Amino acid sequence: MKALILAGGLGTRLRPLTFSMPKPVVPLAGRPMVRHIIDPLPEEVDTVILAVSYMKDYLERYFQENDVGREIVLVNEDEPLGTGGALKNVSRWLDDTFFAFNGDVICSLDLRAMLEAHRKRRGIGTMALWSVDDPSAFGVVATDGSGRITMFQEKPAPGEEASNSINAGAYIFEPELLDHIPDGVVSLEREVFPHVLHRGLYGHAFKGYWVDAGTRESFLRAQRILLDAGGGRVACPVRRLAGVHIVGSNLIEATHVEPSTIGPNVHLERGARVGRGAVISDSLVMAGAVIGRGATISGSMIGPGAVVEDGAVISDTILA
Repeated sequence: MKALILAGGLGTRLRPLTFSMPKPVVPLAGRPMVRHIIDPLPEEVDTVILAVSYMKDYLERYFQENDVGREIVLVNEDEPLGTGGALKNVSRWLDDTFFAFNGDVICSLDLRAMLEAHRKRRGIGTMALWSVDDPSAFGVVATDGSGRITMFQEKPAPGEEASNSINAGAYIFEPELLDHIPDGVVSLEREVFPHVLHRGLYGHAFKGYWVDAGTRESFLRAQRILLDAGGGRVACPVRRLAGVHIVGSNLIEATHVEPSTIGPNVHLERGARVGRGAVISDSLVMAGAVIGRGATISGSMIGPGAVVEDGAVISDTILA
């Protein structure tokens, strides 16, 4: 079985960090973002296809150097093709039931349960659904009593939504879906899904967590959820943390941490250095970054090798 990850974006919402690395390998709670999609896949998924258009060479090096337990196929888009066009572009690899994911989605979806439900219903596809309090900023999905999708609404006005369920960006499709996608730039959501409802497109609701982690704010929210779920971890010798005040759940891999305050929701990558008196919260500090003495960091992503000067105050920023 195969899985497709739509990772063709430029990562513009995480710039300037993504000027030097593609978004799929930005570290999220100790693993590259894309591994949070690959690692939970059912065992029968033996091949993962990534539809990419940016820094393909970087991704190739990552997968050559890191065994993820599955064959990885990188397929380049010469130009952005949209979600539907990206599927069509890799159609020669998709000859049986397959998973498909938006590359920014971090969630607690039980993929095995979703696959079992899909096989029982025998439709053309199954779409993961997430419930939100205010669906007016999303594409809304309405279903009948059997879970069959009956209609879509694009960003309905408050009070006019058909449901509180939104498209969570995770799918299981039959290859037949590819026959309904024209060539060129195509949106699955707007140009394909409404036209295949008669073939049986089903919703699969789940609980837990769901984050579209493509912005700084949502990325750090996903990091918080994952660190809280894992209880945090210190992955460096405790003697290196003498005098360090740790608050809440964090992942500390840093090479050198002087007496300081860390947390909550902080990931200090291996090779990062933190000076005396620094206060860091709700942030990612990547390998080789240096946080100066007395600096205050909050709500920020500090890129590899970046230097924060002594006494600096960095808030709600991406620094690379």
